[in-house]
Amino acid sequence: MDFTLKIWRQKSARDKGTFKTYQIKNISPDTSFLEMLDILNDQLIREGTDPVAVEKGCKSDDPVAFDHDCREGICGMCSLYINGRAHGPDDAITTCQLHMRKFRDGETITIEPWRSAAMPVIKDLVVDRHALDKILQAGGYISVNTGGIQDANTIPVPREKAEESMDAAACVGCGACIATCKNGSAMLFVASRVSSLALLPQGKIEAARRVKAMIARMDELGFGSCTNTRACEMECPKNISVIHIARLNREFLKAKTKD
Repeated sequence: MDFTLKIWRQKSARDKGTFKTYQIKNISPDTSFLEMLDILNDQLIREGTDPVAVEKGCKSDDPVAFDHDCREGICGMCSLYINGRAHGPDDAITTCQLHMRKFRDGETITIEPWRSAAMPVIKDLVVDRHALDKILQAGGYISVNTGGIQDANTIPVPREKAEESMDAAACVGCGACIATCKNGSAMLFVASRVSSLALLPQGKIEAARRVKAMIARMDELGFGSCTNTRACEMECPKNISVIHIARLNREFLKAKTKD
């Protein structure tokens, strides 16, 4: 398969970026999207070291910078906006789980970084994700001793609550919800973290402090507000429901009422 790639290139956070076009050929349909970018980068490196090209003074572009880690749909680092969709033209996957068979032979593929004021571009397709870490640091944890393995069943939790908590905890913090939301809202991300703990007994102790601190930090970092368009739910690679945003709002109202 052959493709034309329109990729956002930006040398640093201070530079003005632009799209650049590359041609890539003979890609197997079973190649993953990130492997295809690896092949492109190998091509750019070879072009930059080709003796004939060097002698003629032809300078190749630097390899394309993009984030990746596990390549198993777990870490959430492979965050790319592909042909107008977060993580590309497939449902319930991260970019590293996307394969080239989802595209047509000869297709032009537009690849961009996340677009969010709270997560500025560092270089090319890499964005500064520290804002999500700062929200978690504000309260996305419990500070009580949960005991050892043998104590796991000492606090009974209804199965429905445990399952719902695990569904919320499936969030990998990729930021697709933020990149997709027209307001750049992080509500689904925050809601998944708050909801996963609010459903469990261990999370009740610090519930009020947690929800107030995390929402305050989210607002402070410049994320937008939620207007319930549900675009975040549609593009979430882990199918996390906006029901958790409703729970976040209830938890916040309860905390403010206690104040």
